[in-house]
Amino acid sequence: MDAMEENGRFERGIVHFNAREFFAAHEAWEELWLRVPEPEKTFLQGIIQIAAGFHHYMRRNSRGARSLLAAGLAKLNRCPTAYRGVDMARLRNDARKWSARLTKPIENVRSDLPKIRLVRRPRKKPAKKKKRRMR
Repeated sequence: MDAMEENGRFERGIVHFNAREFFAAHEAWEELWLRVPEPEKTFLQGIIQIAAGFHHYMRRNSRGARSLLAAGLAKLNRCPTAYRGVDMARLRNDARKWSARLTKPIENVRSDLPKIRLVRRPRKKPAKKKKRRMR
C-alpha cells in the first residue's frame, strides 16, 4: 500500500466516523494500523479504540463504551494537539465528556456524537511581487 492509498484509507475512516459508521471507521483504520510503525501505530490504535467505544455506545453497551474510550484516550494523550491533520485536543476532550456521561445504562442513543475535526492550516500569504522599474 503506497502513501496515497494510506491517506485515502485514513480519510475514509474519518468520513465513516463522522457519519456515525463507527465499525466501518474501525475497519478502515485497522488495516493501516497493522502496517505502520510507531508513533503512527499508537495513534491509529487510539482512534480505533475511540471508534469502537462509540460503536459499543450505539449498541447501548455503556460499560464497553467507557472501557474503550478510556483505552483510546490513554493512547491519544501521547499525541500533540494536532496530529495527522486531526484536531486531537478536541477529539480527546469530546471523548472524555462522553466517557463521563456513560456512568449509567444507556436508555436513548443520542444523535449529537462527536465528529473528528481537522485542523486548519494557516494560509500562506502570497509573496509580494516586486515592482519592476521601467527603463
